[in-house]
Amino acid sequence: MSESVESFYDDLATYYHLIFDDWNRSVERQAAVLGPILERATGRASPYVLDCACGIGTQALGLAERGHRLVGSDLSGAAIDRARTEAQQRQLNILFHVADMRDLSIIPEGSFDAVLVADNALPHLLSLGELESALAGMSAKLTDDGVLLATIRDYDHLAATRPAIQTPVFHEQKEGYRIVHQVWHWEGNEYALHHYLTIPTVQGWIVKHFASRYRALQRVELNNALRTSGFDNVEWLEPGETSFYQPIVLARKNRALGK
Repeated sequence: MSESVESFYDDLATYYHLIFDDWNRSVERQAAVLGPILERATGRASPYVLDCACGIGTQALGLAERGHRLVGSDLSGAAIDRARTEAQQRQLNILFHVADMRDLSIIPEGSFDAVLVADNALPHLLSLGELESALAGMSAKLTDDGVLLATIRDYDHLAATRPAIQTPVFHEQKEGYRIVHQVWHWEGNEYALHHYLTIPTVQGWIVKHFASRYRALQRVELNNALRTSGFDNVEWLEPGETSFYQPIVLARKNRALGK
């Protein structure tokens, strides 16, 4: 992960909610899917969760409203500032830390029932070494029977089709409609992502551009990295069965390897 990833999310923090048709409704919908999965996987009605790529709080806020106990972290200070403000406005008791998911040791809390890393955050880790180190750090934050839940794009399909553009989406707003789309430039098994928000204002249209880089992390690679880094019982849940917008991978801490 490079400095550009931090800058990507720092720059995006103010505008992140505009990616969604209705961000508040998405917060609720995502918690309605992820919450029961976490509850079943941990066997707890109110699991203790570290959201280690929490951004502005898209998952953490809804899970806290559901009754889960949340700690949120992100490498972007601007995103954490926004998440903290959003939580305060909702009167939610969530602790937040600025922390890179490659080194969660600076987070004082531990013994979590679950670590959550959503919204395709893992593919920002461009090397196998970074990925395995980050996953091992997540394992270290878990109880002996804790679980990891990650959401990730379907790179088995995307690596084969190598799309150059994500179809533009139009969201209605008071001044008209805003346009959200992405352009991808592929280089081997990585791609540069260019994210565009075209926003109507009373003065006219403005365009915001945000750029970052991802690795097309395929399932066999992630499965192997999870097992190498202290997890087993890896399970994939598909959008068709969960109604979530990305595939979900669940893995349980291996007591023998995860200590």
